[in-house]
Amino acid sequence: MSKVTPATRALEAAGVAFTVHTYDYDPDAASIGLQAASALGEDPARVLKTLMALVDGRPVCVVVPSDQEVSMKKLAVAAGGKSAQMMKPLEAERVTGYKVGGISPFGQRKQVRTVIDRRAMTQEQVYLNGGQRGLQVRLKPDDAREALKAVAADVIA
Repeated sequence: MSKVTPATRALEAAGVAFTVHTYDYDPDAASIGLQAASALGEDPARVLKTLMALVDGRPVCVVVPSDQEVSMKKLAVAAGGKSAQMMKPLEAERVTGYKVGGISPFGQRKQVRTVIDRRAMTQEQVYLNGGQRGLQVRLKPDDAREALKAVAADVIA
């Protein structure tokens, strides 16, 4: 497994301090985020999942703790729209350039509006997908927010 991905290159280019962590990815896991947290021996609140949604038809990246679900209504408001829906997996892969299970908010084909759940910002360090299945990057949540030019908002259901 390569530890250099568009995500890690984007973090390096932004001057963000991070560490890379690998784990055995289980494609059959009921929840990829929870499986990653378990494999890493971390609290699911610190292992964040990256989801792709459409807000008023425009792509939006949303980052939430792996043990939580997104409220589409709250996401729409946070992204300045009226309605939101999850993006279909193939469309998410096309938009981001990553495979489902390896979608990172960093280094996507085109930077889109990103919303990070406010609860994630209370952690000292968080894990986010590093752009490959079985690869996570650990960094400070404020560094992630700044690198992504993301908005922190309550988007949990």
